Amino acid sequence: MGIFMINNPAIILVDIQNNFFTGPHKTRRIQSVIEPLQRLIVAARKNAVPVIYCIDAHYPQDEEVTQKWRGHAIKNTKGAEVISEISPDQRVDYIVEKRTYSGFYKTDLDPLLQNLYDGEGAKSVVIGGVQINKGIRHTAADAFFQGYHIIVPEDGVDARSEEDHQQGLMYLEYVYSVKIMTTSNIIGSVRY
Repeated sequence: MGIFMINNPAIILVDIQNNFFTGPHKTRRIQSVIEPLQRLIVAARKNAVPVIYCIDAHYPQDEEVTQKWRGHAIKNTKGAEVISEISPDQRVDYIVEKRTYSGFYKTDLDPLLQNLYDGEGAKSVVIGGVQINKGIRHTAADAFFQGYHIIVPEDGVDARSEEDHQQGLMYLEYVYSVKIMTTSNIIGSVRY
C-alpha cells in the first residue's frame, strides 16, 4: 500500500484538450503528463474509481475566451475535444463542461461527486491535467471549499513553464492542504 488510504476517490482530469496539447496553447513540456495520466486512468477504470473529464467548452462570447485567451476550446470544435491519447470511455467515464477556470463553478461537478458510490459520495479527488496555475488551481480551490480531500499527481499536472509548475504545486499544498504525490504512489494508495 501507499502512504495513506484514499477513501471514495474520484479522478478529475482538467483541460486535457487539443487546444492545450496541439493547438495555440501547447508547449513542449505539456506532453509529459500523458503517460502518467494514462496509467492513472487505467488503474481507476480497473478498480471502478470514477473518472471525470472536466473540460473547457466555451461559447465564442465567453469573456475568458474573447478578452484573455484568444478563442480556445470553443464548444463543439476540434480544439475542445479531449486528446486522443486519453479519450473518455463513454460507457463508464463522465464529462463535465466548464466555462471558467473552475470545474465547480456553475457546473454539475459537485452534484455528480455527491452521488457517486451509491449516494455515499466521493470523499477525495485526484486532480490531474494541465495549467496547474489556472484550471487546476481554481478547481482545487472549490474542491477545498466543498470539503474534499485533494490529491495532485506531481507528474500528472503541468504548466507553461517549470516556474509556473513549481509555484502551482507549492501554492496548492500551502493554501489548500493538497497532498502532492507521484502517480505511482496514488495508484498504490487507492482503497479498492
